[in-house]
Amino acid sequence: MGNEKHVIEALVYGIIFLVLISVGLILFFHYSRRKIIQKEKEKVLLKVSYQQKILQTSIATQEAERKRIAQDLHDAISSKLNVISLTTNVLLGETDMKKDQKKALKKILDVTTTTLESSRKIAHDLLPPTIEKFGLTIALEELFEEFSSTTGIDLEHSLEELHLSEINQLHLFRILQELINNSITHGKANELTVYLEKGKNSFTLRYQDNGIGFDPGETIKSPGIGLQNIKSRVKILNGKISIDSHKNQGSTFVIHCKYE
Repeated sequence: MGNEKHVIEALVYGIIFLVLISVGLILFFHYSRRKIIQKEKEKVLLKVSYQQKILQTSIATQEAERKRIAQDLHDAISSKLNVISLTTNVLLGETDMKKDQKKALKKILDVTTTTLESSRKIAHDLLPPTIEKFGLTIALEELFEEFSSTTGIDLEHSLEELHLSEINQLHLFRILQELINNSITHGKANELTVYLEKGKNSFTLRYQDNGIGFDPGETIKSPGIGLQNIKSRVKILNGKISIDSHKNQGSTFVIHCKYE
């Protein structure tokens, strides 16, 4: 009996020991797996953060380059074209000029005027001066009017005045510029709605089109440069973006940003 009791006790202790070892191994592998998953998440977040920083740096570089080109167009090219235009007008005022000479000068004047208008439009697109002079609301109204007149789209909008820094106004301007371009070029839309609403220390941009739509899930896997730029600018504005789109049912973008 004594030997049997010792055997039973040994078995019980052995089983308890094995259970403890098993539990210990399970906990060890569980926490090890959690650490591995956590490390993988950190790697993904670092990668996303690094990509965002690259995009933000790229956006800042783009804006700086746009500003430089716009200034060069204004200071170098436009000023020289103005001189050509004025000189040509003076020559056209000469009374003893032959018909073929006048015809050639008029042709030069027409080409110069067209080129001057084109360079001003390019400079305006690169760096809209209206933002600096009159603010975001006027600049957006001008942008909407330009798109409506050149493409024939029906653009309904309601804009509330926002108190943003000039650079943040430019980011918001670029976001809407990109959204409209995408709706017309890729979405084939002809009706757009833009609502810009001011909240308490925040603002919300609601943008909708009646285009062919797309699969938001696919854009998450492989976003285009335009959408990447929009998301990066939204992040710079301390905001979040939600996208709702279905095939042949248009697209809706809601951007909510908090003032820093």
